[in-house]
Amino acid sequence: MKRILNAIKKRFFYQIPQHTEEETEQIRLDFRKRYHHFRLLLSANQKALEIMADIEQAMCKRPFGMSFVRSACTGVAVNVLGMIRSMDRLAPGKYPELRTRFENIHRNIQEVLAPKSSHRDSSLILHLEELDRSKTDLAGGKMSSLGEIRNQLSVRIPEGFVITTHAYDRFLSDTGLQDEINSRIQTADTDDLTGLFSLSAGIQQLLLKTPVPEDVTQAIYAAWRKLEKTVGTEKLTVALRSSSLFEDSAGASFAGQFRTELNVSYDSLLTAYREVVASKYSVQAITYRMNKGFRDEDIAIAVGCVAMVDAVAGGVAYSSNPVDAQDDSVHISSAWGLPKSIVDGSAACDHFIVERKGENPSVRSEIGRKETKFICYPEEGVCRIELMGDKSTMPSLTGEQISALRDIVLRLEDFYKKPVDTEWAVAGDGGIVILQCRPMKLGEIRQKRGEPVAADVPVILEGGVTASPGACAGEVFIAAKSVDALKFPRDGILVIRQALPQWAGLISRASGIVAEQGGVAGHLANVAREFSVPALFDCKDALEKLTPGMTVTLDADYRKIYPGRIEELLLREDVCENPMTGSPVYEILANAGRHIIPLTLLDPSSTEFRPANCKTLHDLTRFIHEKSVHDMFSFGSEHSFSELSGKQLHYKVPMQWWILNLDDGFSEEVKGKYVRLEQICSVPMRAFWEGFVAIPWDGPPALDHRGFASVLFQSTVNPALNTGVRSQFAEKNYFMISRNFCNLNSRLGYHFAVMEALVSERIPENYVSFRFKGGAADQQRRLRRVRFIGEILEDYDFHIEIREDCLIARLQNFDSETMCKRIHILGHLSLHTRQLDMIMNNPSQVRYFGNKIRDDIEKLLSEPAKPQPS
Repeated sequence: MKRILNAIKKRFFYQIPQHTEEETEQIRLDFRKRYHHFRLLLSANQKALEIMADIEQAMCKRPFGMSFVRSACTGVAVNVLGMIRSMDRLAPGKYPELRTRFENIHRNIQEVLAPKSSHRDSSLILHLEELDRSKTDLAGGKMSSLGEIRNQLSVRIPEGFVITTHAYDRFLSDTGLQDEINSRIQTADTDDLTGLFSLSAGIQQLLLKTPVPEDVTQAIYAAWRKLEKTVGTEKLTVALRSSSLFEDSAGASFAGQFRTELNVSYDSLLTAYREVVASKYSVQAITYRMNKGFRDEDIAIAVGCVAMVDAVAGGVAYSSNPVDAQDDSVHISSAWGLPKSIVDGSAACDHFIVERKGENPSVRSEIGRKETKFICYPEEGVCRIELMGDKSTMPSLTGEQISALRDIVLRLEDFYKKPVDTEWAVAGDGGIVILQCRPMKLGEIRQKRGEPVAADVPVILEGGVTASPGACAGEVFIAAKSVDALKFPRDGILVIRQALPQWAGLISRASGIVAEQGGVAGHLANVAREFSVPALFDCKDALEKLTPGMTVTLDADYRKIYPGRIEELLLREDVCENPMTGSPVYEILANAGRHIIPLTLLDPSSTEFRPANCKTLHDLTRFIHEKSVHDMFSFGSEHSFSELSGKQLHYKVPMQWWILNLDDGFSEEVKGKYVRLEQICSVPMRAFWEGFVAIPWDGPPALDHRGFASVLFQSTVNPALNTGVRSQFAEKNYFMISRNFCNLNSRLGYHFAVMEALVSERIPENYVSFRFKGGAADQQRRLRRVRFIGEILEDYDFHIEIREDCLIARLQNFDSETMCKRIHILGHLSLHTRQLDMIMNNPSQVRYFGNKIRDDIEKLLSEPAKPQPS
């Protein structure tokens, strides 16, 4: 009974203790220290979340290398550890398990990043009769595939052998080249094109001047002598073709990225071998490898040496149309002589579209004017010669050869169980010889968009060949020489005369490609399709009609180029898969990301919301942030010190906004649970609120059925969006303020916003940072919404970064009046962009709300500045 009476007294008759002046000053001093560590915690939290957003963005679409993987993983870990240390200062000894969980998670990440050793067979040479796909580690993708076709399908293949990846390893390790190359790559800035050119030239020169180890040399010469006997000629010449480990795999063709040496004699064999190996470090090959997510050590080079076919005609055949999913016809590109002009995209060719079925299939022929051809010199090397007379307009294949080639290509498709891309030649006896065969990436086979844009939209250029489907917009950049690549702007449209493979190094930076010459079968077209970059080739007069710097929209599907940005076209484009997906570097980041990104700790009110259940670094940030806010807001009540307790904002009525006065943010001592707006003297907080309430919100926009369906689906599959997840602070919007400082954390429905601002008379110290993320619609709509907001903020001096569906905006070094006006805009946008993600696929509604919001902002900014609170 005594215990019950004491409890009743404590509950109903508790007297607030009176503090001496010394005790009061000590409490305030303790609070300032806690606030300092809280600021450090918030800063580390923001940096950690930004790096997580970087990782998510990279995994969706951005090319990256191992340096990004390591720095991102380290950056997140360092900032989460900083949060743990700051939490220890806020709540000493309260959460000891945080560090234990961090160490366990960090250990898991380090295990993913640790290099894995590989072991290869020690064979220096393999002959074609020994090859199948089980030998890919030694022979590379291209040659192991060629050997398997030869041995299992009895398709005609040139005789030859492979200088293996083990021979390549020996060449680099025995000569000390590998250590030197590793050192140069690790210290190079591969994002700097000038540095990349220098790195490329330096490594290639090293490889070209270094002798091949003696036992490797002797093994190569012995294989040559065996090939001479097999072919039955003493004047043997060969073609040397790269065959790296991942080459010709689905989704990573490496088309045209490495060097091919044609018609090579015995005397030039080792020089040609070094040329092919050195081409691994060409600018376009380094860029392709990085953009596809391969580490340097992943790409060991085998080199195929096959008897040279002095082709009467040659080219490329696809078992299905690579740019139109509705067309399953066999597509053949052909020219006189060697197929070099086809794959280089350097000359006109014939195009045959062949029916898949029937002994006498129908053929649609487009005969190009073939003015030159490549032939073999009698001794070695190749040259281009002009075609005389009627030869240039004659079909380069007979009906029988077209039919035979179709049958071979369909056999290869059946063998691979997927469409194939085949390089072939017609030998002197008229037979078809297969030089290369690779599966087409299934992502290349894409549904064509419905209708073109309205007929009354002006067109700059029309015609050509769809080399890679899709639509894009960007600034025109005309490139004529390799050095022009150094000036190429990100997201520009590359305009070139010939669709040569050397331009593949710019694919990841380009929005689209236009070429006056070239076709669907060229190496550059292949790479463009792999990276889902729209490309229009054989586009006459492009260099004349497209002016450098002009903004255009390229519609490769309907072969048209329009002035300006045609949003109607751009909104139709699908979100493309990251071209790195499935690669070694991508998988390393994906596996490390499983210990970083997922958020499993969702409900702070649950008994499971504790450090022991933190499975990822994101969980740790969630837990620490939640508890740190709780500790800051609870400080006043725990110390029975009203002036440092959190207050609920009373603006006409009590609002779901809480205010914590960090120092001098209130104009007077505020007793009780509410604080009125007129009692708040925080300059940036008042500026935000004025923008927030200035213009009433009209409510959510009208939804089309697709937007509504998107919201329902996302709300179902993403528990993090569930506003029913309860939290004492996650459901609240809260300000932490002083007179010149404000930190805002806000959740309005499915949208999250964080703002931090310092506004004073000291202009160099003034800044505002703003992060906006979330939404209930799908990823594409959310991304368009943050771009929509970003474009508005850019008009008002903000520096913008967009990382997936996260917008980061910053403004600094303006006078206090300008800073307050800009913070007005943030307040207005925080309210008036709610649920706009759901209509972002509707161009007319996007235009309407864009115009309305801009008009409202101008009205807001035109109002005279209010005097700063005293």
